[in-house]
Amino acid sequence: MEYKDYYKVLGIERTATQDEIKRAYRKLVRKYHPDVNTGVDAAEAENKFKDVGEAYEVLQDPEKRAAYDQLGANWKEGQAFRPPPDWDEGFEFSGGGYTEADPSGFGSFFDELFARRGKASPNMRSEARFHAQGQDNHARIVIDLKEAYEGGTRDFTLRAPELDASGHVVLRERTIRVTIPKGVIEGQHIRLRGKGAPGYGEGKAGDLYLEVTIKENRAYRVEGRDVYMDLPIAPWEAALGAKISVPTPSGKVELSIPKHAQAGKKLRLKGRGIPGKHAGDLYVVLKIVIPPSESAKARELYEEMAREMHFDPRARLGA
Repeated sequence: MEYKDYYKVLGIERTATQDEIKRAYRKLVRKYHPDVNTGVDAAEAENKFKDVGEAYEVLQDPEKRAAYDQLGANWKEGQAFRPPPDWDEGFEFSGGGYTEADPSGFGSFFDELFARRGKASPNMRSEARFHAQGQDNHARIVIDLKEAYEGGTRDFTLRAPELDASGHVVLRERTIRVTIPKGVIEGQHIRLRGKGAPGYGEGKAGDLYLEVTIKENRAYRVEGRDVYMDLPIAPWEAALGAKISVPTPSGKVELSIPKHAQAGKKLRLKGRGIPGKHAGDLYVVLKIVIPPSESAKARELYEEMAREMHFDPRARLGA
């Protein structure tokens, strides 16, 4: 997708106050609104109007603006862009990151960054005699695969954007201690009662919902509760079979490699995935690693294999 410079769309500096953002938005809305547009092609004006609305939806909201600014100022309008992994980790959003705007008319850039967060919970400030429950807040945390397997307790730092006296967005940090349940999976929410926004009057504080993301791991891939790992084996282990010790997230296991195993073959270790009522499985994907032929002895062995084995790996091509 293409990067959108929301500050450029509104014609403002990145240091603009919230009041300056609002004034720029109102000016451009008057210019491009279909009912008042003059002198600009109708289709172009409609696109401009949508872009202005999308930019304002992000920059007028301190939460979205702070997260957007996290992406950095080095991107150019229209440049091919992909959000970096975990770009919004630890940002605390009230109501899941939405305002009242309908994001369906916005582009894929907005959708990728914000609109997939899920809508606000129904537990939003219900007034009753000047008492109101606080909003439920949402944030995303990243845990290690080991924590998904074993659970545990650790501290996370969350950043909640707010406006200072001059109308600029600043980040307020707070540290919370989270008990990670054993067997938690990607996308699951951990609910912390009373850790959301404070209530009004005698109203209770809202809750904090933490969406779990499992940190990318070079050794393992996670799909739901199932875990996949690539296992390097030698050619003779693949040809003759072998018993080898394999490290897994739940400890070492003795694995039997069948004779004549081919690269890409999956060996299933039932119940060795992420724990749960229905535990996932661990799939070991065989990867045959060819030894180097740098020494004279190694080259001699390869040459002997070529002479004696009469093996053509391409025999079935065109069959």
